[in-house]
Amino acid sequence: MESVVLVIHLILALGLIGVVLMQRSEGGGLGMGGGDAMGGSRSAASALSKLTWILAIAFIVTSIALTIIATQAADSGSALDSLSAEDLIVPDAGDATPTLGNDLLPPSAADELPLTPSGQ
Repeated sequence: MESVVLVIHLILALGLIGVVLMQRSEGGGLGMGGGDAMGGSRSAASALSKLTWILAIAFIVTSIALTIIATQAADSGSALDSLSAEDLIVPDAGDATPTLGNDLLPPSAADELPLTPSGQ
């Protein structure tokens, strides 16, 4: 079901992009230019603008549907619910001996094996 809605959503997105790009530019960005002599009376919406509204509403509906489907498919618990009690224990700050393999720092000189000269 989710993949069907997702394919419809992608088709609507591409159609919406195409319809917006096909519309005539009025040059009225930020209210500059594009006005007619009568003082701004707006004509009836064209077929492309009606189609834009229809595609935009359908796009929003499929977005909401995908969100609902995704939340129903997700686990109901939070990420903290999946942690065990052992994962939540904080190590004691007074313990100064790091365990090998779990430390993010490089090993100290005492932890490394002594190097012998190659000639001996």
